[in-house]
Amino acid sequence: MTERTVVVIGGGLVGSLSACYFAKRGWSVKLYEKRPDVRLPENASLVEHRSINLAISERGFSALRRLDADLEKRVKEAVIPMHGRMIHTLDGKQVSQAYDVFGKHINSVGRSALIRLLLGEAERFSSVSMRFGHEFVDADFDSGAVTVRDLASGEKAIMHADLVVGADGAYSKVRQRLMTKVMMNYSQTYIEHGYCEFSMAPRDGAFAMDPNHLHIWPRGSFMLIALPNPDRSFTCTLFMPWSQFDALMTGDAIVAFFGAHFPDVLPLIGEVVVRSEYMANPKGSLMYLKCSPYSYKGKAVILGDAAHAMVPFYGQGMNCGFEDVEALDKIMLDVLNRSGASEDQSDQTVLLTDSQMVNVLEEYSASRTQDASAIVDLALANYVEMRAKVVDYTYLFRKHLEGFLHWLFPRSVIPLYTMVSFTSIPYATVVRRWQRQSIWLHRLTKAAAVGLGAFAGLALVQVLSKPAAISHLMSRISSLLAK
Repeated sequence: MTERTVVVIGGGLVGSLSACYFAKRGWSVKLYEKRPDVRLPENASLVEHRSINLAISERGFSALRRLDADLEKRVKEAVIPMHGRMIHTLDGKQVSQAYDVFGKHINSVGRSALIRLLLGEAERFSSVSMRFGHEFVDADFDSGAVTVRDLASGEKAIMHADLVVGADGAYSKVRQRLMTKVMMNYSQTYIEHGYCEFSMAPRDGAFAMDPNHLHIWPRGSFMLIALPNPDRSFTCTLFMPWSQFDALMTGDAIVAFFGAHFPDVLPLIGEVVVRSEYMANPKGSLMYLKCSPYSYKGKAVILGDAAHAMVPFYGQGMNCGFEDVEALDKIMLDVLNRSGASEDQSDQTVLLTDSQMVNVLEEYSASRTQDASAIVDLALANYVEMRAKVVDYTYLFRKHLEGFLHWLFPRSVIPLYTMVSFTSIPYATVVRRWQRQSIWLHRLTKAAAVGLGAFAGLALVQVLSKPAAISHLMSRISSLLAK
């Protein structure tokens, strides 16, 4: 069997999953992660409250399932289903908005538990070696020389790689090195909103709210959300403009803010917790990035946030990163099998030649950049939907109409959220289909509104044609005005 080595930089979710895929396909895998091994108890805090909770849906499950159906099963056993959004209005009412008319749902999953599971899965392959506390320093992609540094000793080591995979996050050093080799188009944008997290402890050993919903307190220009955790707590995240964060400088100020805008959640979290966590927890920034291409010859490729970081409002960051790994694997196998590989070697992408790897990465980069750009834009747009539109009557009417049509014609009419979260339709195709669908759906919504107006007008004419009805109507109006 041909000996080929892939060096994976980054041992997070996408890096650990890609290590598993390459090992399964016959590659020798060397994974390097800057942080300590998060599976060790003393390092657990490095990911427990690192960032916003994760939501996993079909695209993420598909990548796990393709690797190992048992792995998908184990992840599903660790998730909490969320069947819809629970909208909390200012007056304390709660309104459930289902994600799908057929009962499909997204799932809350703990970041730390999932990373531990994937690292453990990678470790099961004898061809995988993992080094923690090692940072990427440099790479000569043409020669295959990769330099890493041991953060504890400061010593550098150089190893050979037939392929370098950069899965080292939004501030990727592999991407920076890639920029020196290709004419990369790159953009990075910070939005004018930040976030701060709060914890809602269990009450009497149970969830303080319904655990099978993603809870949202939409307030126009800002919002609070809450996702359930396996320990029956909720992680609550406040998203709002930096100017508002800057105006809330004291514990008393944030308690008063919660009392004014989230009165029902304040007693569930507790004034003491709101005050202390707001003052102690970091205020995170939100950014998105796009770049193209993702690869250099057949020697290097970037995956996940290193290629397409996005804001978290569609819950697709991890799902998209997992799908990157699956998409790359599909292309590698397709190129291998087009070359006439024997049946017993048809799944061993380690057999791909250098020239074939050039074709693989070029095809991957060309197709995936379009899909990634589409979901980055969708994620940003969904922020407006979550913090404002979910309580807009026109939006709600259209959503119900669309859901009804999807129920009647499940293959012909598919809501945008369903296509993104519950299918594997390429993101770019989703956007094109949604744009076409929106044209006639908008017209149908307007027609329905006109029809309802005409019906109401006819009803009013019928009422006004009867003197007794007029007298009764005037009496009702007078009584209402008198209240």
